[in-house]
Amino acid sequence: MATTPVPTFTTNERILCYHGPLIYEAKVLKTQNFDETTTNTGHVGAHYFVHYKGWKQTWDEWVPAVRLLKFNDANIAIQKSLNRCGGWGASGGNKDSAGSGTRAGARKDGTRGTKRGREEDESSKKPDIKLNVPEVLKVMLVDDWEAVTKNNQLVTLPRNPTVEQLLNEFGTYVTDLKPKPPHLRDPAIVAPTVISGLQTYFDRALGPRLLYRFERPQYLAIRKQYITGQQVVVGQEKEMSAVYGAEHLLRMLVSLPQMIASSSLDPESVGYVRDYVNELLQWMVKERQRIFQAEYDSASLQYQNLSRS
Repeated sequence: MATTPVPTFTTNERILCYHGPLIYEAKVLKTQNFDETTTNTGHVGAHYFVHYKGWKQTWDEWVPAVRLLKFNDANIAIQKSLNRCGGWGASGGNKDSAGSGTRAGARKDGTRGTKRGREEDESSKKPDIKLNVPEVLKVMLVDDWEAVTKNNQLVTLPRNPTVEQLLNEFGTYVTDLKPKPPHLRDPAIVAPTVISGLQTYFDRALGPRLLYRFERPQYLAIRKQYITGQQVVVGQEKEMSAVYGAEHLLRMLVSLPQMIASSSLDPESVGYVRDYVNELLQWMVKERQRIFQAEYDSASLQYQNLSRS
């Protein structure tokens, strides 16, 4: 598959950077080339260590070139458009971002606080999200746990449909609903942003948070097959959302309250996520016969020994 060449960036360059589905103003602090043995982003090649304008250094991170945009009028317009959609991401909002409501760092009386005060205010907020997980899905989570941890079984990978496909299907489903559900605000605008955020959360959370120990050798083999292996063509790597399926997506969805509590989402965005995720859970119940694997694969003795080593 042909890919569009990504621009190159230089140290101290003012840039725009994707974090989740939103775009923030940032600055390149240093650059480095990562290979399959050193990358921690799932990408190889040029990486940039960026600082997000208005945010503490704890948010500084290495990002691949595909997440950066040149700082120009066209890309600033894209940034403002995404922010107006009430999108959500794993960091907070950019303090200079355009959008409705109160800007980050602004007090209720309209004055600006100190930078330290803004940072303390942001860090003190703990977004809370309450999900209504249907009983049938709770049972499936228990069966999933038992299959992997007790029966030494694994989900077949790659799955069909994948997480990416499922989220896209759900997006089409909610935008085509008639009449429009009153609890789902502006599906044509908000749904793509929420779905993009869910996919980003999944790709970031899978390795650290969503796997049982028994699944880790399988995960490492899958990463080598689709991301880090020598046979993988640069630019044709696959994110894990294009490999894993409904079983691991469900694990992530029920973990969202803890994940969002450590984010900087504002209450309005939390409401969007809650409403759309609850709708997604109901959709997964309707589609469960099609999207969940009925019988897991029994792992070989060689794999079982490897998982215990």
